[in-house]
Amino acid sequence: MDTDTASHRMHLLDHVSFSATADDVLQAMKVRKVSPSLTRLAEELLARSLEVARPKALASESYVDSRTDESVTVDGHVFTSHVLRQNLDGVQRVFPFVATCGVELDGVQVAPSDLMASYCMDSIRMLALQTARREMERHLKSVYATGQLSRMAPGSLPDWPLQEQKPLFALLGDVESRIGVKLTDRMLMLPVKSVSGIYFPTEVRFESCHLCQRPNCPGRRAPYDTAAAAKYGV
Repeated sequence: MDTDTASHRMHLLDHVSFSATADDVLQAMKVRKVSPSLTRLAEELLARSLEVARPKALASESYVDSRTDESVTVDGHVFTSHVLRQNLDGVQRVFPFVATCGVELDGVQVAPSDLMASYCMDSIRMLALQTARREMERHLKSVYATGQLSRMAPGSLPDWPLQEQKPLFALLGDVESRIGVKLTDRMLMLPVKSVSGIYFPTEVRFESCHLCQRPNCPGRRAPYDTAAAAKYGV
């Protein structure tokens, strides 16, 4: 961990331990019928990945400066979102973060024409990303004794679009030099298997999925909730 009080009390996890099994990869792929050849493929690509994988995460202990009806200012950076503003009502300390599978996994090459191998690597990178994000969440809970943490991510809801990546990355500083995540002109992150957002303490766990009506979302963690949508006015 690297803590820098001059830079918004930064927390850097750049040696996150990553382990997985072929069964983990196959489960993440959600393939209906697993063949022996697919199992061998998962084992081979996972073995290559574990040799180089280095998931990472960066977070900041930050504080809410001010609020309006539709925005919240954190360490001098304005975030415009009605839902985020409601979630941070009464909250003073938050934790903006970025987590990534790591650029190292991009070095595990497969033939672009091999769709199953590409899908397998995509699942391995996702598992590495999840490891990094969960380790940062665990770290923040341990260091700050926060209790339960929820999170919101730019782009997860129309109320908080991808353009909000810009102030988030500005708040965190030079994310690329610290953990290798680059923000493109379209506000997308590279490596693709990266996630950003703001952690905040909450008594009742918040899930953006409760407010999202997008059908067949592969990343859905919870069903759409009409009561929650009415509560947040979205």
